[in-house]
Amino acid sequence: MSAPLPLRNIAIIAHVDHGKTTLVDQLFRQSGTFRDNQRVEERAMDSNDLEKERGITILAKPTSIEWNGYRINIVDTPGHADFGAEVERILSMVDGVVLLVDSSEGAMPQTKFVTGKALGLGLKPIVVVNKIDRPDGRHAEVLDEVFDLFVSLDANDEQLDFPTLYASGRNGYASEDPNAREGTLTPLFEKIIEHVPAPAADVDGPFKFLVTLLDRDNFLGRILTGKVQSGTVKVNDQIRALDNDGKVVEVGRASKLLAFHGLDRVPVEEAKAGDIISIAGLTTATVSNTIADPSVTEPLHAQPIDPPTLSMRFAVNDSPMAGREGTKVTSRMIRDRLAREAESNVAIRVTESADKDSFEVAGRGELQLGVVIETMRREGFELGISRPRVLFDTDEDGKRTEPYEIVVIDVDEEYSGTVVEKMAMRKGEMTDMRPSGGGKTRISFSAPSRGLIGYHGEFLSDTRGTGIMNRLFEKYGPYRGTIEGRQNGVLISNGTGEAVGYALNSLEERGVLFIKPQEKIYEGMIIGENAKPDDLEVNPMKSKQLTNFRSTGKDDAIRLTPPRVMTLEQAIAYIDDDEMVEVTPHSIRLRKAFLDPNERKKQGRKKESA
Repeated sequence: MSAPLPLRNIAIIAHVDHGKTTLVDQLFRQSGTFRDNQRVEERAMDSNDLEKERGITILAKPTSIEWNGYRINIVDTPGHADFGAEVERILSMVDGVVLLVDSSEGAMPQTKFVTGKALGLGLKPIVVVNKIDRPDGRHAEVLDEVFDLFVSLDANDEQLDFPTLYASGRNGYASEDPNAREGTLTPLFEKIIEHVPAPAADVDGPFKFLVTLLDRDNFLGRILTGKVQSGTVKVNDQIRALDNDGKVVEVGRASKLLAFHGLDRVPVEEAKAGDIISIAGLTTATVSNTIADPSVTEPLHAQPIDPPTLSMRFAVNDSPMAGREGTKVTSRMIRDRLAREAESNVAIRVTESADKDSFEVAGRGELQLGVVIETMRREGFELGISRPRVLFDTDEDGKRTEPYEIVVIDVDEEYSGTVVEKMAMRKGEMTDMRPSGGGKTRISFSAPSRGLIGYHGEFLSDTRGTGIMNRLFEKYGPYRGTIEGRQNGVLISNGTGEAVGYALNSLEERGVLFIKPQEKIYEGMIIGENAKPDDLEVNPMKSKQLTNFRSTGKDDAIRLTPPRVMTLEQAIAYIDDDEMVEVTPHSIRLRKAFLDPNERKKQGRKKESA
C-alpha cells in the first residue's frame, strides 16, 4: 500500500450568510475535486432539501480535498446557534479553524459562539475577511473587531497572532492584499498547510475512535463518523463501544469503513490515526461513545453539550380534519420518529407524557425545533404543536433562573427607538448601542429567552422588514417575572364547513384574516387576528340573504384583502398558551387547544381560580 497522504483537518466557521458553503464550493473546484465538465449544484455542501430552500447550513458535514500531495479534511459547520451541538462535537475532530467574517457585517454573535468553543479547545485560527469586493466593505475595522473578539474570549498569544487573508468566496480568490480583486485560492491552501498542524495521532497505539456524528443508511444501518485518535482499523476488525464512564455499550465488527472524497463517501480497507472516517457495523453505539480495540478500557474524553433551553409539546393531531393529508398519524409512529431524531441529534431531548398521546421535545431554539417539525411533515406526519416554553432552572439558593440570550440588532436609525421600547417591554436590557455605518445602528441586549418568543414577526413589522436580529444563548440568570404576551386576540370559527367570501368581507373590519374563501374550517379553528385584545367567536360561513328585489350597488363584487399566510416558524411563534398549530403535509392551521367553546370557558375559569 502507498504511504498515506500528509493530512490536515480543519473546520470552517462563520456567522450564517457570511459565505462559508460558497467558499467550500470554490475550494472543490480549484483543487480538482470536480471534473471540468461535471455538473455541480451551487452550495454543493448544502445537500438537504431544507438547507437548499432556506440557504442555511443545518447539518455539519465532513468532506475531503487533495491539493499538491496533501489531503485536507474540511468540515462545513452550521452558522446558527440553534444547531450549536453539531459544532461543539465537530471541533474535537479538527486541528485548526478557518474563521470567515463578512467585510461589512464583521464579527456577529454566532461567530462569537463557535469561535469561543474553538479557542477553548486550543485550536489556532486563520482569519479570512470574505466578500472583500463589497462596496460597503470596511476590512480594517472588521479585523479590529475580530482581534477584540479574540481578546474577550481569552485567546492565548499564539492564537492572537493569527494570519489574515482577504477573499471573495463567490469569485474564487484570496490574497494577503486587501485591494486584490482577482486571483485564485492558492494563498488559502498554502496558509492551511503551513499554519494548521498535522493531526497529533499515535499510529502505533491501540485503535481508538470518538463518535462525533451519527446518521443512518438503509443498507448499512448506523453510520458513526469521527476521527481516529490512535492506531489502525481494518474492515472486519473486532471492535467495541465504551460510554463516558468506560462501560461496554456493545461489541461487534467494523463491517464497513468509509472515507470522504469530495462529496462522496468511499469504501476503504483500513484507516490510520488522524483520518476522519465513518464506521458501520454497530447497532447501539451513539454520539460521544468511544469505539476501540477490545484491549482498550479507558474511553476518550467527549466535549460536554450545552443543555436545551426551550421545549414544545408534539401531540397526535386530534382536529376534525385529522388523517386527511398525512399517512403517519398515530402516537406510536410519532414516538419512533422522535426517538430516531434524538439518537442522531444530541441537542434534542424527548420525554413521553403520562397520557402517551404527546411528547415533550426540548431543544436549543425555535429554529432547530422548527426544522424537526418541517422534516416530519414532509415525511407524511400530522402533528399538533404547542407554544414553545423555556426550561427553567434553580440556582444554589433555590431561586428560579431562566435562560438569557445576547440579542444583536441592526436597524435603520429611525426605528431604533421603537426597538428599544419593545425590547424593554420584553425585559431586555440594553448593553451597547453604536452606529454601524450606512445610516444603521447596532444595538445589543441581554434578554430572557421567554420574552423573545414570538417577537421576530413583530420586529420585522416595526422595522418595515429592514431590521436584522441575531440571537445567541448567553447564560441562566434570575427570573424576570411576568412578561406580556401577544397584544391582540384572535377570531375563532364557531362552526365547521367552508369559508364564504360574503362572510369574510364583513369580518375584515374586525381584524386581519388568515384564511381565504372556500377554505375548509372547523369549530375552534383560528381564522384571523382580532383588532382588540379579546378573542371573538365569528361565523365565516354566513351566506347572503336572497330576496326578490334588485337594487343598484347591492351586488357589487366582493374584494378581499389577501390573507396573512404564516410559515411554520411564524405560526409557532404567534400562538398563545391555550392554542396549537396543526401541522400536516399540505397545511398549517392555527386552532384553540380546546375546540368546544364551553370547554374553553371552563378551562378559563379554572385558570382564574388557580
